Amino acid sequence: MCRGWGRQRVCAECIERYAAPRQRCARCALPVVEGVEVCGACLTDPPPYARALAAVDYDHPWDGLITHFKFHGALELAPALAQRLLAAHTRTALPAPTLLLPVPLSTARLRERGYNQAWELTRRLRRTLRCEADAELLLRIRDTPHQIALPPAERTGNVRRAFAIEPRRLAEVRGRSITVVDDVMTTGATFAEIARVLLQAGAAEVAVWAVARTPRPDDEP
Repeated sequence: MCRGWGRQRVCAECIERYAAPRQRCARCALPVVEGVEVCGACLTDPPPYARALAAVDYDHPWDGLITHFKFHGALELAPALAQRLLAAHTRTALPAPTLLLPVPLSTARLRERGYNQAWELTRRLRRTLRCEADAELLLRIRDTPHQIALPPAERTGNVRRAFAIEPRRLAEVRGRSITVVDDVMTTGATFAEIARVLLQAGAAEVAVWAVARTPRPDDEP
């Protein structure tokens, strides 16, 4: 970010400047004031996932870094982005996940991009957390336009019936607490649809993790 030299892809000074911890709603990961655990919107209309974790706001400079990581093959950023998630998880004092699933790409999108950015994060989280991770248990069965290109009101419909569990492996979901990982959480529509699929398949609980959370317009600095 600062163009300086360092041992890591993102230096400690930039992390301190641009990744300062924020109080976030435990259900949707949007910023809240100190002392508030769950925001009013989640109290009145809770999402299907039990917990949400985000490390940073989807704002400068993380938006640019994630764009390079996601669309321009900058895989060298994966360890630094995964480390932000690990640091955010450590601050919660919650138990470590037992099963991590990346948000899947469609076959066509994966072929076009050459990698799934969510899996690149997930497999690095697995190494540190020493838990299970699986890139093939959750499937994207319908290709959809990029969520970022759609207005918020259309995003829920865009991902409806876009995901499924590998049919031969349904038993691996039943009774499990599952954490779903992605790079960015905007409205939460993708995570919500995946959570519904997992819960309908018998999962005990679903949590969601994203490196960056898009803030509400009135939350932006």
